[in-house]
Amino acid sequence: MTRTPAFPTVSPPQPEKRPVFDLHHGVTRTDDYAWLRADNWQEMFRDPSLLDAQIRAHLEAENAYQAALMADTAQVRKQLFKEMKGRIKEDDSSVPMKDGRYAYGSSFKLGGEQPRYFRTPRDGGNQEILLDGDLEAEGKAYFRLGGVDHSTDHRKLLWAFDDKGSEFYTLRVRDLVDGNDLADRIPDTGGGGVWDAGNDGFFYTRLDPNHRPSKVLFHALGDSPENDRLIYEEADPGFFMNVGGTRSNEWIMVGINDHETSEYRIMSAKEPFAEPKLVAPRETGLQYDLEEGGDVFFILTNADGAKDFKIMTAPASDPVRANWQELVPHEAGRLILSVIGFKDHMVRLERKEGLPRIVVHDRNSGEEHLISFDEEAFSLGLSGSYEYDTEIMRFSYSSMTTPAQVFDYHMRTRERVLLKTQEVPSGHDPDHYMTRRLMAPAADGELVPVSLLHHRDTPLDGSAPCLLYGYGSYGITVPAAFNTNLFSLVDRGFVYAIAHVRGGKDKGYGWYDDGKRAHKMNTFTDFVAVAHHLVAERYTQHDRIVAQGGSAGGLLMGAVANMAPECFGGIVAEVPFVDVLTTMLDATLPLTPPEWPEWGNPIASEEDYRTIAAYSPYDNVAALDYPPILALAGLTDPRVTYWEPAKWVARLRDRKIGDNPVLFKINMDSGHAGASGRFSRLEEIAFTYAFALKVAGKADLATTAPPILLDTQTAL
Repeated sequence: MTRTPAFPTVSPPQPEKRPVFDLHHGVTRTDDYAWLRADNWQEMFRDPSLLDAQIRAHLEAENAYQAALMADTAQVRKQLFKEMKGRIKEDDSSVPMKDGRYAYGSSFKLGGEQPRYFRTPRDGGNQEILLDGDLEAEGKAYFRLGGVDHSTDHRKLLWAFDDKGSEFYTLRVRDLVDGNDLADRIPDTGGGGVWDAGNDGFFYTRLDPNHRPSKVLFHALGDSPENDRLIYEEADPGFFMNVGGTRSNEWIMVGINDHETSEYRIMSAKEPFAEPKLVAPRETGLQYDLEEGGDVFFILTNADGAKDFKIMTAPASDPVRANWQELVPHEAGRLILSVIGFKDHMVRLERKEGLPRIVVHDRNSGEEHLISFDEEAFSLGLSGSYEYDTEIMRFSYSSMTTPAQVFDYHMRTRERVLLKTQEVPSGHDPDHYMTRRLMAPAADGELVPVSLLHHRDTPLDGSAPCLLYGYGSYGITVPAAFNTNLFSLVDRGFVYAIAHVRGGKDKGYGWYDDGKRAHKMNTFTDFVAVAHHLVAERYTQHDRIVAQGGSAGGLLMGAVANMAPECFGGIVAEVPFVDVLTTMLDATLPLTPPEWPEWGNPIASEEDYRTIAAYSPYDNVAALDYPPILALAGLTDPRVTYWEPAKWVARLRDRKIGDNPVLFKINMDSGHAGASGRFSRLEEIAFTYAFALKVAGKADLATTAPPILLDTQTAL
């Protein structure tokens, strides 16, 4: 692989090597860059000014280096930002959702970075602004709102914010009568809470110093947080925990889970001082979720070998497992994703043959019907309802060419009412684009789904550049949804592709199982197989493919960079989980114990150790001719800590051959999700796209409107 001429010759930072050794299962590893991990990381996440001066100097040098290599893209980024911003309706607003005498929604104001929350009278009228995110964010380098929940008497608003990027959220309570916040202020929470039936207190999760939600507490309004009552404490650091309510305001549910096991404890919302009741004790591999149903609970579970899940019911008065009764049986290949209960109906979102669908079940007659859609590939979302006793539920629909649409659906009459279609102010004609579904053959004979988007005029002769996106972990399915940002690449002749690799649930739960732990390598070989298939089908060439993934998708990027660097012309790894073995060996890190079911426990198992060691990107960096690589991170990220990409980049530069650069851009004011404002986030995307244009040789289309885009605008 030869050097990409778009990058100038600039000397990169050369961090000092300070070897640290560790020994596990008879294997000794050397880490020259372990010093980049701040010893005081827990304190630093709360106060970034505490970062060690040497580490800060190195990170700032990395930012100076990438800025020098990307300096010639300043105008490119401005143009890309302008285009992407032009596709956003700046004063956009959600369709308010009815709840009692009001309807609640969110909106943005012109030029605003943060959302506002408002309400109107139930059937329309003047908006009352309840919370203005832009006002709350004033003077802060970083600001993100968490959960926002109005009380059932409509007199108070529980809201959360994070102003460091570390995801330690502070809870506040706003009096909606006078618009002022009460004195109550709860720090170090998981970002949300749920009101009790009397609206005089709320339940929430408290994060421990290692950023784990270890306690559920009840806070009585006006009381000191020190007096908050402990509802439940989880002793096992390997489990996540959350607390939620129901739309009927009858129940408080404490959900406890890792990636393969779950457990619920419930209590009446009218009795905040009662002990929560265990539904079914945790049993390794048993998953279940509860949904209200009046005198019953609907239970979505994989019990009794239901790998793709089934739906059970149990009396709300005694929902223990012995009382579960089957309602919707298991069907192999039909993965039930979620369930929403109403007084007379039950709605489920499921996936079959790779596509989502909505099924409405009449609770009185047992009759079921599908809500049908016409496109070949699309995305669905269930918004549900604030209300339980209603025949109206809300859902969203989009495809890679069709802007997002919001519908209200009458479950009895089957009437579908379009409430809103996403506006693209600069114009969008879906007829100018093509979306396709391919099946790429993997090395073991499996077929990997691929979602494609390209302009109808893009030549499919192998000359087009391609942005190939992948994730492939935690059972997460990347939807084939509408994304206005992508048109800045697609209008410049790019093919955009999503590789639905194993590790997601795109083809059922088995697709997830075949991409985790001992089978994790399938995720990486699937992605490489998709790259080969796109070339074989003449959509692109290997030196024109820019691979992209974030977080666990960043692990995918690091792995394929080591396995098949010749398959890609560039790689973008956002907040990449690249030091997998070191992280999984450190039980003090925020997410390590809960992650063992996903990756394996290399502390306890030599087999798990060797499995992870075989693909962990940091451990497998070698003397290879890597393509240009861009890594991005956030300083206060508690999910993928900044030192993982910092160390990876340092080792890549030290060991690689060839002249292609490795860039590291770290946001010193953000965490895992990147910049918090909607326009600040667009600037980060513009930077990534400018990198893709450079390595794909499309920089000549960057500073002026490309021919395809001009044609599109003329047609509109």
